[in-house]
Amino acid sequence: MRIVSIDKNVLLTILLPVLFVFFVGCDQEGVDEEKPRIDISMSGAFPLNCDTLYFGETFVMRLLLSDNERLGDVNALSVDIHNNFNHHSHSTEVTECSLSDIKTPVNPFTLINDYDIPSGLSQYETEIPIAIPAGDGNGDYDDGDYHFFIRVTDHQGWSAQKGLSVKLLRRHH
Repeated sequence: MRIVSIDKNVLLTILLPVLFVFFVGCDQEGVDEEKPRIDISMSGAFPLNCDTLYFGETFVMRLLLSDNERLGDVNALSVDIHNNFNHHSHSTEVTECSLSDIKTPVNPFTLINDYDIPSGLSQYETEIPIAIPAGDGNGDYDDGDYHFFIRVTDHQGWSAQKGLSVKLLRRHH
């Protein structure tokens, strides 16, 4: 049995052009490079920037999600509600909201939920109920300034985010 030895330079001389042709020759058409969109300009969209949500109540999140090809499906929509008591910013909205004074959180509300989008859609209007509890075992949640952060992912993994400033308050009856 004879073992064939290949010179490293010969191997590179053969392999590099083959790899170059393979990668350059790949069809670039059909590659989705466009992020999905989150549209809150539709009639009935909620919440909007500067809206007020209330502890102990449920609201319906209404957004129009779209993509040039196809939205993702399992866990493709994410909502993150967290306090903005220190006035940090990652809002994607132009409208400035009036903020309460900076304060130290005592029992801030936090919600992080993922939602499925029906499979195969390029456009989806959400109608998702979201409950905002009044408190937890530590007492009532802190009212004040919060961020409502939305993320949607398409089937290729591209994502878009929208950060809204909202108030979380208690209704006084």
